[in-house]
Amino acid sequence: MASPRPPPASLRSFLDAHFASPEDLASAPALAELLRRECVGLDASLRRLEAQLASVSASWLARSAGARASLRRIRSRGGGFGVEEDDGEETLRSAELPALVQEIHRIDAIRLYAEAALQLEAFVGNLEDATFSIVRQASKLNLSSEMQWKQEKLLQAVDAMRDIELELLRISTNRPQWTNLIMAVDSRVDKTLAILRPKALTDYRALLAALGWPPSLSSPDAANNKYSEIPNPLILMNEANKEKYSQSFLALCALQHAQANREARQCQAKGASASMSDSKYFDKTAACFDNGLWAIDELVQPIASRLEYHFAKWSEQPEFIFALVYKIARDFMGGVDDILQPLIDRARLVGLSAKESWVTGMVKMLLGYLERQIFPVLVTSYQATDDKFEVHSSWMHLNDLMITFDKRMQLLADSGIQKIASISEGLSRSLSVFSIYSEHSDWLHMWAGVELNSAQHKLKSEMEDEINWSYSIKELGLQEITSNFLLSTREDYKAPTISEFVVKTASAMIERGHALPNRGLRIQYNRSSSVQFLSDFFLVLRERCEALQLTNTALEDDSLLKASFAINAARYCEYVLREWDDDIVFLEMGAHRKHVDEGQGQGHKHSAQHPCSFFGDEIAFLAKLGTDYLEQIMSSVLLEFEDLSWDYVQNIGLPNEQIHPVDEVLDEENLGVSPGFVASLEVVRDRTTKLMLHLNSKDFLDLWRSIAEGLDYFIYSSIRWGELTFSDQGVVQLRVDTKALLHIFRPFCLRPEAFFPFISDSLRLLAMRKTDARYLLEVLKNAKENDSCLRQQGLQHVNASQAMKILGSKRSDG
Repeated sequence: MASPRPPPASLRSFLDAHFASPEDLASAPALAELLRRECVGLDASLRRLEAQLASVSASWLARSAGARASLRRIRSRGGGFGVEEDDGEETLRSAELPALVQEIHRIDAIRLYAEAALQLEAFVGNLEDATFSIVRQASKLNLSSEMQWKQEKLLQAVDAMRDIELELLRISTNRPQWTNLIMAVDSRVDKTLAILRPKALTDYRALLAALGWPPSLSSPDAANNKYSEIPNPLILMNEANKEKYSQSFLALCALQHAQANREARQCQAKGASASMSDSKYFDKTAACFDNGLWAIDELVQPIASRLEYHFAKWSEQPEFIFALVYKIARDFMGGVDDILQPLIDRARLVGLSAKESWVTGMVKMLLGYLERQIFPVLVTSYQATDDKFEVHSSWMHLNDLMITFDKRMQLLADSGIQKIASISEGLSRSLSVFSIYSEHSDWLHMWAGVELNSAQHKLKSEMEDEINWSYSIKELGLQEITSNFLLSTREDYKAPTISEFVVKTASAMIERGHALPNRGLRIQYNRSSSVQFLSDFFLVLRERCEALQLTNTALEDDSLLKASFAINAARYCEYVLREWDDDIVFLEMGAHRKHVDEGQGQGHKHSAQHPCSFFGDEIAFLAKLGTDYLEQIMSSVLLEFEDLSWDYVQNIGLPNEQIHPVDEVLDEENLGVSPGFVASLEVVRDRTTKLMLHLNSKDFLDLWRSIAEGLDYFIYSSIRWGELTFSDQGVVQLRVDTKALLHIFRPFCLRPEAFFPFISDSLRLLAMRKTDARYLLEVLKNAKENDSCLRQQGLQHVNASQAMKILGSKRSDG
């Protein structure tokens, strides 16, 4: 009689695992019931698959039969493509062939779908089997064997996840229309991972506890006031424990990496139909690790529960909280880098640093405590207290601590690492305590309000002192005052000290905003704090310029000085904002803001010259403010000149017989300025001298040229050309008066007559000899090229009609 066959090795292993000792036989009924339920489930799955296969096969057979019938009909009608057929049969065949091809394609697609579904069913089944094996494993083995067995099952589950992801990635690339299949598989995998990940983390925590983690946070020499570094169990592990921990760490990293690939594939599928402006789908695989490694986060969690006991005692002294977190992070950094970095490299997690992940975990721990305990109290006080000075101080102190802490932790994470290039986005979300504002935009606006309120309070006290609104004019040579047109400092712009205070305050606010982890937050903060602060100050500048709007034509010295210094301040602030706008940080924020506005369909207008300008609106406001009130000053000077010289200009050219007889031969060198013109010249001289001293050189250059051109046009247009006749005495007097006017502007340029073109051309025509004047008049009346004749005479600005009127006012006798 043949001996019975020995049981398979897998069965022996199963029995050995569950019946290691005679006492284990008591659990046999429970194990039998468990196996029975599992068999029932597998039988049900098998019947479901058989039914699906039968349905798919029947559908395929039906379609195959239809295809065979169509082929028989084609064969019976011609037997081949070379047989001659009548027109009716040819039309019938050409109509049926496309339908036949389409039917074959549908059958092939169904076959591919069934194969993919069966393949995915097998992969998902492997994942579920490995997961439920880990969950149902009875703790009958010793700790070492059980841990090893669970890690093997976990790696099997990870392998199954990789197979699933490869198949789903292939389907989503080649068959994107099979969305229902992908969604069904994702749903089952989600349910399985909801069981697998917590179980894997629980087993990892159990191993950490067995290794003595977390260590005591108290120094052994604390009683003697000697605070040494805290002993690190990761460094103190023996070789056996180090191997166990390494395998557990690698298995957990493999699970997280598989999850990262899965999330990347899902995000890519969403991004294919989402707007291209949605930046969260960029670098999708690495995005899963932005918040740290699970294995390192689990090292932080037990430490956090011990630290919070100390945190509770320091709610009024948050600097101790930040100091303690930094100390713990620094003390364990050596062991983290020596033990965990090689494991991360073995796990092939490219680009990940153990130091950064450790710092990330510590920062996240602190972030959670601040979010639960510190900020809610601060926000409640901010909303409930009328006197917010103390709350503002506390909030700004806390933010200063956060900025310092972030910098120290970043240096700790980067220690020993040479960065190839800085990331323009700054610290990642997980590495910055300021990421707390990402989840609480209302807190961000409160912080911006605190910064704005503090800055406005300081500015108010500065503005109350009128000295801060003036600029001390040094004893400079005239050439030095007027020749510097490359302006870059407050002194160059002759701006009052209040403008420098505003710039420094806004710069400090902007600098604190750099700690925010992304551009969107920085834009919100700056628009609500520094930009608002600057805009409020610019409105004050406009109010001070409005002192020029007087009821009479006289320009008071006080209003002129106020407006000049306000314009200087506006020009200096405009220069600073343009410099800031060219900085890469603000260029990126401007581009991001424009991108978001366009994506949201907002009607915000951006400058055509600077479409990515962050301070575009503020720069345009300042530029318009300066231009408008320079025109106001020019208009005031011209109106005042017109009021004082009106009687004089009405009598230009007429002889003054009370002073000089008509027949007297006049000498320009000994002839004085017309008495009615003296007051007007004095006003122009006084205004231009004061503007030269108090207005910045660039604006003064534009202003005095505009005033000169305005005076030229006013005097020329006020003379009644053609209605009066200039006597020789009148011509000489006009030349003397004009020289006196040009003398006022001579300190500003070598040839001021270039800015009085109409008066200069008029005097040139009036001074011509009578014969030359009659000849030119005849030429202008008869010649077609009138303007060319004038140009030959050196007359560049008056036209033929104007020249004839001027010549008509010249005496033609004698």
